[in-house]
Amino acid sequence: MSIWWSLHLRREAASVPLARRLLLGTMETAGVDPDVSYDLSVALSEACANAVEHGGDLHSGGASQAYRVTAYLDGEKCRIEVADSGPGFPAPGPGSAVRRGAVPGAAVPAVTAESGRGLCLIEQLADHVQVSNRPGHGVVVCFDKILKWREGALLRVS
Repeated sequence: MSIWWSLHLRREAASVPLARRLLLGTMETAGVDPDVSYDLSVALSEACANAVEHGGDLHSGGASQAYRVTAYLDGEKCRIEVADSGPGFPAPGPGSAVRRGAVPGAAVPAVTAESGRGLCLIEQLADHVQVSNRPGHGVVVCFDKILKWREGALLRVS
C-alpha cells in the first residue's frame, strides 16, 4: 500500500510544525518505527524552515509567499520533497569554501555560525538527498529513507 499527500503552505513559521505533525501522524498510523519517523520529521522541519526563511521575498506577494511539501510512503521507502519558488542559492563567491554533499558549491557554515546547518542535518538523517537549485525559480529539496516498521503495523509491506 502507498500513501501520499501534498501541502501548499504559506511561508510562515507556523507552517513548519503543521507539516511535521501531518508527517508524524501519517507515519504513526501506517506503523512506521518511531525512530525513523522522528528522523524524517526533523529533516522535514529543516527543509521547511529553509523554505520559509529563504524561499523568496515575503514583501513581494505572489508565488514566493508559498512553498510545497509532498510526502510519499511507498513500499519500503518514504520520499519527501520541499519546493519553494524563491531566488535559489546564490553562486559561490571567489575564495568561498565548497561544501561536499547535496548542494554543489554551497559554502560551509563557520563553526560559530548560528544557522546554515540544515542541509547538513538532512544529509545525516536521510538515506539519499538531492537538492535542485533553480536560480531565479527556487530550490527543491528531495530526500528519502528506507522505512522500518513496528511489530503488527497495519500498512507494513511484506
